[in-house]
Amino acid sequence: MIVPETAFLNGRFLPLAEATISIEDRGFQFGDGVYEVIRTYRGQPFKLNAHLARLDRSAQAIDLRQPFSSDQWADYVKEGLRLAAFPEAKIYVQITRGTAPRDHAYAPDLQPTVLMTIRELQPLNAGIQANGVAVITMKDIRWGRCDIKSINLLANVLARQQAKDRGVFEAILVRDGQVTEGAVSNVFIVRDRNLFTAPEGAWILSGVTREVVLDLARHEGLTVQERYCSEQELLEATEVFLTGTTVEILAVVQIDGKPIGRGQPGPVTLSLAKRFLGKTR
Repeated sequence: MIVPETAFLNGRFLPLAEATISIEDRGFQFGDGVYEVIRTYRGQPFKLNAHLARLDRSAQAIDLRQPFSSDQWADYVKEGLRLAAFPEAKIYVQITRGTAPRDHAYAPDLQPTVLMTIRELQPLNAGIQANGVAVITMKDIRWGRCDIKSINLLANVLARQQAKDRGVFEAILVRDGQVTEGAVSNVFIVRDRNLFTAPEGAWILSGVTREVVLDLARHEGLTVQERYCSEQELLEATEVFLTGTTVEILAVVQIDGKPIGRGQPGPVTLSLAKRFLGKTR
Protein backbone atom coordinates (compact mmCIF):
# COMPACT_ATOMS: atom_id res chain seq x y z
CA MET A 1 0.00 0.00 0.00
CA ILE A 2 1.42 3.39 -1.04
CA VAL A 3 0.70 6.22 1.40
CA PRO A 4 1.78 9.61 -0.07
CA GLU A 5 3.04 12.21 2.38
CA THR A 6 3.75 9.68 5.06
CA ALA A 7 4.15 10.41 8.76
CA PHE A 8 5.73 8.32 11.49
CA LEU A 9 4.44 9.22 14.95
CA ASN A 10 5.56 7.49 18.13
CA GLY A 11 6.37 4.19 16.44
CA ARG A 12 3.53 4.04 13.91
CA PHE A 13 3.31 4.95 10.22
CA LEU A 14 0.16 6.75 9.07
CA PRO A 15 -0.96 9.26 6.44
CA LEU A 16 0.41 12.71 7.23
CA ALA A 17 -3.09 14.24 7.44
CA GLU A 18 -3.94 11.88 10.30
CA ALA A 19 -0.87 12.64 12.45
CA THR A 20 -1.72 14.77 15.50
CA ILE A 21 -0.11 15.60 18.85
CA SER A 22 -1.38 16.95 22.17
CA ILE A 23 -1.66 20.71 22.70
CA GLU A 24 0.41 20.09 25.84
CA ASP A 25 3.36 18.69 23.92
CA ARG A 26 6.45 20.61 25.03
CA GLY A 27 7.51 21.05 21.43
CA PHE A 28 4.35 23.08 20.86
CA GLN A 29 4.44 24.88 24.20
CA PHE A 30 8.16 25.64 24.50
CA GLY A 31 9.92 24.60 21.31
CA ASP A 32 11.51 21.94 23.53
CA GLY A 33 12.94 19.59 20.96
CA VAL A 34 15.44 18.92 18.18
CA TYR A 35 15.20 17.96 14.52
CA GLU A 36 17.00 16.89 11.35
CA VAL A 37 16.30 17.24 7.62
CA ILE A 38 17.56 14.56 5.25
CA ARG A 39 17.16 14.28 1.50
CA THR A 40 17.43 11.47 -0.99
CA TYR A 41 19.34 11.07 -4.24
CA ARG A 42 17.99 8.38 -6.54
CA GLY A 43 15.72 7.38 -3.71
CA GLN A 44 18.53 6.80 -1.20
CA PRO A 45 18.99 9.00 1.89
CA PHE A 46 22.19 11.04 1.60
CA LYS A 47 24.64 10.95 4.52
CA LEU A 48 22.01 9.37 6.76
CA ASN A 49 24.50 8.31 9.43
CA ALA A 50 25.91 11.84 9.69
CA HIS A 51 22.43 13.30 10.12
CA LEU A 52 21.50 10.73 12.77
CA ALA A 53 24.75 11.36 14.62
CA ARG A 54 23.96 15.09 14.72
CA LEU A 55 20.44 14.31 15.94
CA ASP A 56 22.02 12.39 18.82
CA ARG A 57 24.37 15.26 19.64
CA SER A 58 21.52 17.78 19.65
CA ALA A 59 19.38 15.56 21.88
CA GLN A 60 22.23 15.01 24.33
CA ALA A 61 22.96 18.74 24.44
CA ILE A 62 19.45 19.50 25.76
CA ASP A 63 19.25 16.45 28.04
CA LEU A 64 16.62 14.82 25.82
CA ARG A 65 16.35 11.05 25.85
CA GLN A 66 16.81 9.60 22.38
CA PRO A 67 14.08 6.95 22.00
CA PHE A 68 15.64 5.04 19.07
CA SER A 69 19.10 3.86 18.15
CA SER A 70 20.67 4.98 14.88
CA ASP A 71 20.02 1.52 13.39
CA GLN A 72 16.35 1.75 14.36
CA TRP A 73 16.07 5.23 12.88
CA ALA A 74 17.71 4.03 9.66
CA ASP A 75 15.16 1.21 9.38
CA TYR A 76 12.26 3.60 9.98
CA VAL A 77 13.57 6.06 7.39
CA LYS A 78 13.93 3.35 4.77
CA GLU A 79 10.45 1.98 5.53
CA GLY A 80 8.96 5.46 5.28
CA LEU A 81 10.60 5.99 1.91
CA ARG A 82 9.22 2.66 0.72
CA LEU A 83 5.69 3.59 1.83
CA ALA A 84 5.76 7.09 0.36
CA ALA A 85 7.36 5.90 -2.90
CA PHE A 86 8.39 9.37 -4.08
CA PRO A 87 11.12 9.54 -6.74
CA GLU A 88 13.00 11.90 -4.40
CA ALA A 89 12.00 12.80 -0.86
CA LYS A 90 12.69 15.21 1.99
CA ILE A 91 12.68 13.51 5.38
CA TYR A 92 11.99 15.57 8.50
CA VAL A 93 12.73 14.01 11.89
CA GLN A 94 11.72 15.69 15.17
CA ILE A 95 11.96 14.64 18.81
CA THR A 96 10.33 16.68 21.57
CA ARG A 97 10.54 16.15 25.31
CA GLY A 98 6.94 14.92 25.35
CA THR A 99 3.57 15.84 26.80
CA ALA A 100 2.99 17.29 30.27
CA PRO A 101 1.05 20.12 31.95
CA ARG A 102 2.74 23.40 31.06
CA ASP A 103 5.68 24.13 33.34
CA HIS A 104 9.13 25.37 32.36
CA ALA A 105 10.87 22.69 34.42
CA TYR A 106 10.46 19.13 33.18
CA ALA A 107 10.18 15.71 34.76
CA PRO A 108 13.07 13.36 33.86
CA ASP A 109 10.76 10.45 33.01
CA LEU A 110 8.71 12.10 30.25
CA GLN A 111 8.06 9.98 27.15
CA PRO A 112 9.48 11.81 24.13
CA THR A 113 7.23 12.58 21.17
CA VAL A 114 8.83 11.22 17.99
CA LEU A 115 7.77 12.49 14.58
CA MET A 116 9.00 11.87 11.06
CA THR A 117 7.42 13.19 7.87
CA ILE A 118 8.28 12.24 4.31
CA ARG A 119 7.32 14.60 1.51
CA GLU A 120 8.20 14.75 -2.13
CA LEU A 121 11.40 16.76 -2.65
CA GLN A 122 11.05 19.81 -4.87
CA PRO A 123 14.61 20.66 -5.94
CA LEU A 124 15.67 24.23 -6.59
CA ASN A 125 14.83 25.61 -9.99
CA ALA A 126 17.67 24.88 -12.45
CA GLY A 127 17.83 28.55 -13.37
CA ILE A 128 18.50 29.52 -9.76
CA GLN A 129 21.30 26.97 -9.55
CA ALA A 130 22.81 28.19 -12.83
CA ASN A 131 22.55 31.93 -12.24
CA GLY A 132 23.10 32.22 -8.50
CA VAL A 133 21.11 34.24 -5.99
CA ALA A 134 20.96 37.61 -4.27
CA VAL A 135 21.06 37.83 -0.47
CA ILE A 136 21.01 40.43 2.29
CA THR A 137 23.01 40.72 5.50
CA MET A 138 21.32 40.92 8.89
CA LYS A 139 22.32 41.09 12.53
CA ASP A 140 22.54 37.62 14.06
CA ILE A 141 20.12 37.73 17.01
CA ARG A 142 19.90 33.97 17.64
CA TRP A 143 20.54 32.30 20.99
CA GLY A 144 23.96 31.21 22.21
CA ARG A 145 23.83 27.54 21.15
CA CYS A 146 23.35 27.62 17.39
CA ASP A 147 25.23 24.32 17.15
CA ILE A 148 22.16 22.56 18.57
CA LYS A 149 19.60 21.83 15.85
CA SER A 150 16.75 23.05 18.01
CA ILE A 151 13.17 23.50 16.82
CA ASN A 152 13.39 27.03 18.30
CA LEU A 153 13.77 28.80 14.96
CA LEU A 154 11.97 32.12 15.43
CA ALA A 155 15.05 34.25 14.72
CA ASN A 156 15.73 32.23 11.55
CA VAL A 157 12.08 32.55 10.52
CA LEU A 158 12.17 36.33 10.88
CA ALA A 159 15.45 36.58 8.97
CA ARG A 160 14.21 34.41 6.10
CA GLN A 161 10.94 36.34 5.95
CA GLN A 162 12.82 39.64 5.73
CA ALA A 163 14.86 38.19 2.87
CA LYS A 164 11.66 37.14 1.12
CA ASP A 165 10.11 40.58 1.68
CA ARG A 166 13.22 42.13 0.11
CA GLY A 167 12.92 39.84 -2.90
CA VAL A 168 16.14 37.88 -2.26
CA PHE A 169 16.90 34.25 -1.52
CA GLU A 170 18.64 34.26 1.85
CA ALA A 171 19.80 36.34 4.82
CA ILE A 172 23.46 36.07 5.81
CA LEU A 173 23.82 36.63 9.54
CA VAL A 174 26.50 38.83 11.10
CA ARG A 175 27.40 38.81 14.81
CA ASP A 176 29.70 41.54 16.18
CA GLY A 177 30.97 42.24 12.67
CA GLN A 178 31.73 38.57 11.92
CA VAL A 179 29.88 36.42 9.37
CA THR A 180 28.34 33.36 11.01
CA GLU A 181 25.98 31.60 8.58
CA GLY A 182 22.74 31.98 6.66
CA ALA A 183 19.24 31.67 8.08
CA VAL A 184 18.99 28.21 6.48
CA SER A 185 22.49 27.61 5.14
CA ASN A 186 26.22 27.70 5.78
CA VAL A 187 28.27 30.42 4.08
CA PHE A 188 31.56 30.07 2.19
CA ILE A 189 33.81 32.88 0.98
CA VAL A 190 36.37 32.52 -1.82
CA ARG A 191 39.43 34.71 -2.40
CA ASP A 192 41.63 33.38 -5.20
CA ARG A 193 42.19 29.69 -4.26
CA ASN A 194 41.45 30.26 -0.59
CA LEU A 195 38.19 29.08 0.94
CA PHE A 196 36.87 30.50 4.22
CA THR A 197 33.94 29.49 6.38
CA ALA A 198 33.00 30.02 10.02
CA PRO A 199 34.45 27.38 12.37
CA GLU A 200 32.46 24.77 14.22
CA GLY A 201 31.29 26.01 17.60
CA ALA A 202 28.36 27.57 19.40
CA TRP A 203 27.67 30.25 16.77
CA ILE A 204 26.91 27.99 13.79
CA LEU A 205 25.10 24.78 12.99
CA SER A 206 27.78 22.77 11.22
CA GLY A 207 25.97 21.38 8.21
CA VAL A 208 26.38 17.88 6.82
CA THR A 209 26.73 19.38 3.34
CA ARG A 210 29.30 21.83 4.76
CA GLU A 211 31.49 18.88 5.80
CA VAL A 212 31.19 17.27 2.36
CA VAL A 213 32.17 20.54 0.67
CA LEU A 214 35.19 21.03 2.93
CA ASP A 215 36.38 17.56 2.00
CA LEU A 216 35.84 18.21 -1.71
CA ALA A 217 37.68 21.54 -1.48
CA ARG A 218 40.74 19.96 0.15
CA HIS A 219 40.83 17.24 -2.50
CA GLU A 220 40.69 19.97 -5.14
CA GLY A 221 43.78 21.60 -3.68
CA LEU A 222 42.08 24.67 -2.23
CA THR A 223 43.48 26.26 0.91
CA VAL A 224 40.72 25.88 3.50
CA GLN A 225 40.49 28.11 6.56
CA GLU A 226 37.75 27.60 9.11
CA ARG A 227 37.66 31.05 10.66
CA TYR A 228 35.27 33.95 10.98
CA CYS A 229 35.37 36.55 8.21
CA SER A 230 34.39 40.16 8.60
CA GLU A 231 31.43 41.64 6.80
CA GLN A 232 33.91 43.64 4.72
CA GLU A 233 35.70 40.43 3.66
CA LEU A 234 32.32 39.01 2.65
CA LEU A 235 31.53 41.99 0.44
CA GLU A 236 35.01 42.02 -1.12
CA ALA A 237 35.11 38.27 -1.85
CA THR A 238 35.72 37.04 -5.38
CA GLU A 239 33.06 34.37 -4.83
CA VAL A 240 30.49 33.53 -2.15
CA PHE A 241 28.31 30.44 -1.99
CA LEU A 242 25.81 28.77 0.32
CA THR A 243 25.58 25.11 1.28
CA GLY A 244 22.76 23.06 2.76
CA THR A 245 20.80 19.86 2.44
CA THR A 246 18.26 21.31 0.01
CA VAL A 247 20.31 24.15 -1.55
CA GLU A 248 23.37 21.90 -2.13
CA ILE A 249 26.02 24.39 -3.39
CA LEU A 250 24.46 27.66 -4.45
CA ALA A 251 26.35 30.69 -5.75
CA VAL A 252 25.69 34.13 -4.25
CA VAL A 253 26.06 36.80 -6.93
CA GLN A 254 24.77 39.86 -5.07
CA ILE A 255 24.82 40.98 -1.43
CA ASP A 256 22.86 44.00 -0.22
CA GLY A 257 22.41 45.09 -3.82
CA LYS A 258 26.14 44.93 -4.65
CA PRO A 259 27.61 42.37 -7.07
CA ILE A 260 30.04 39.74 -5.82
CA GLY A 261 32.98 39.25 -8.17
CA ARG A 262 31.64 39.51 -11.70
CA GLY A 263 28.07 39.10 -10.56
CA GLN A 264 27.84 35.49 -11.72
CA PRO A 265 28.78 32.07 -10.32
CA GLY A 266 32.58 31.83 -10.14
CA PRO A 267 34.93 29.02 -11.19
CA VAL A 268 35.58 27.65 -7.69
CA THR A 269 31.87 27.48 -6.90
CA LEU A 270 31.09 25.84 -10.23
CA SER A 271 33.89 23.29 -9.85
CA LEU A 272 32.81 22.31 -6.35
CA ALA A 273 29.18 22.10 -7.45
CA LYS A 274 30.18 19.76 -10.28
CA ARG A 275 32.14 17.56 -7.88
CA PHE A 276 29.23 17.53 -5.45
CA LEU A 277 26.88 16.56 -8.25
CA GLY A 278 29.12 13.62 -9.12
CA LYS A 279 29.25 12.53 -5.49
CA THR A 280 25.49 12.58 -5.01
CA ARG A 281 24.22 11.34 -8.36
